[in-house]
Amino acid sequence: MKEYLTLAEIQEDLRGGDLTCVKLVSHYLQNIESNQHLNAFVEVYADEARQAAIAVDEKIANGTAGRLAGLVIGLKDVLSHKGHGLQAGSQILNTYIAPYTATAVQRLLDEDAIVIGRQNCDEFAMGSSNENSSFGPVLNAADPTKVPGGSSGGSAVAVQAGLCHASLGSDTGGSVRQPAAFCGVIGVKPSYGRISRYGLIAYASSFDCIGPITKSVADAALLIEIMAGADNFDSTVSTKEVPAYSQNLEWSGKAKIGYIRESVESEAIAPEIRQQTLDMLNRLRAEGHEVTPVEIPLVDSLLPTYYILTTAEASSNLSRFDGVRYGHRSAEATDLESLYKKTRTEAFGEEVRRRILLGTFVLSANYYDAYYTKAQRVRRLVQEETNRFFDQFDFLISPVTPTTAFTIGEKMEDPLQMYLADIFTVQANVVGNPAVAVPNGSDENGMPIGIQIMAPYFGELKMLAFAQYLTELNRKSAAVLDTNH
Repeated sequence: MKEYLTLAEIQEDLRGGDLTCVKLVSHYLQNIESNQHLNAFVEVYADEARQAAIAVDEKIANGTAGRLAGLVIGLKDVLSHKGHGLQAGSQILNTYIAPYTATAVQRLLDEDAIVIGRQNCDEFAMGSSNENSSFGPVLNAADPTKVPGGSSGGSAVAVQAGLCHASLGSDTGGSVRQPAAFCGVIGVKPSYGRISRYGLIAYASSFDCIGPITKSVADAALLIEIMAGADNFDSTVSTKEVPAYSQNLEWSGKAKIGYIRESVESEAIAPEIRQQTLDMLNRLRAEGHEVTPVEIPLVDSLLPTYYILTTAEASSNLSRFDGVRYGHRSAEATDLESLYKKTRTEAFGEEVRRRILLGTFVLSANYYDAYYTKAQRVRRLVQEETNRFFDQFDFLISPVTPTTAFTIGEKMEDPLQMYLADIFTVQANVVGNPAVAVPNGSDENGMPIGIQIMAPYFGELKMLAFAQYLTELNRKSAAVLDTNH
């Protein structure tokens, strides 16, 4: 079967009779079977997906199919899908079955998307490499000795390797964009509150966002358009009208672009990523856009602020997993206190325990003002600085990651080095702004490189159009290189 870049191409063949959803699902199931070594899926809904495909084919024949007919999608193992397993990559939720469906997932199902399975991820979405899952690490399809990024590593690899057409991930500090960059696909983090979090297992509630991973900007735009909007089940979701993102992907005019000087001049950035980013900035200048290096104060405070606040929220959110109501319960417990301690020690992984301990520490009476309160103040200052930046510029462009995908096991012994993998992505989550990772070539070993576009709060419409423009610019550049060779 040919490779499809967009859902529109799939639907054209479905309408023309050259393809059926049944054939499409069978194709993806075969790919999953032959790529089990990548460990992208923790559960595959083979029979259910086939039955759904038959139903959607009938709807297509009757002319009643939804806007996502022909879309085969995977769900990160943090999204509720009623009647299906839900574990967040953790043994503490072993045997747990979701009692309801997440709003974002339900909206896709209502438009006839077909869910093919749930995808491996770092435990409770905590990680930058997908090595923290209790189901084992996910492997990068471009080089199985490399990590796929995290925490939505399984979701990114599934799209990269053609195991499904699109995936839904969650982004707390870059967990959609960073693996998208490592795997050479598109990853979007929408504005905080643009998509309902109802049915998403919480890591850090004021940071978490559901976002799509796709092969094309057009598909990402359509998925956000369908998932976004008010929801009675989530009081933090915006009631703002949802623009027709998928119908407004034509970019016109000249953009004012800022880029953080340190993001391309620092010695900590891999030379090939620095060069690819500079090349793109030069192409944008050549196209007539205004490209300016900028310095954002407090940029060095982003990572500490992010990790203080997210671990604090994680400490609170994960207190519900105690062996009393659902999931794993220690057989060694002798009283209530030992039940809590033994259950959580046995079933939480090392990284989750580390973040719970950090969060509990910064929330403790003696350190609350010194760490948590101060981090909240810095968060507000960073938001104000970012807003001032977007008073002058349309977009902030940076690399997505300081390096390409690193070797499995390389950073597991040094958590700080692992945390630095999120250095360019956390700002969007700290301030709540939308950001997208777009493929931007590869290094000499063929490992993908990404570039990030960040936009003003609720600026998805322009951001997605510019991301589409950027991918076309890359295609033109690649075509010129091929011609010259």
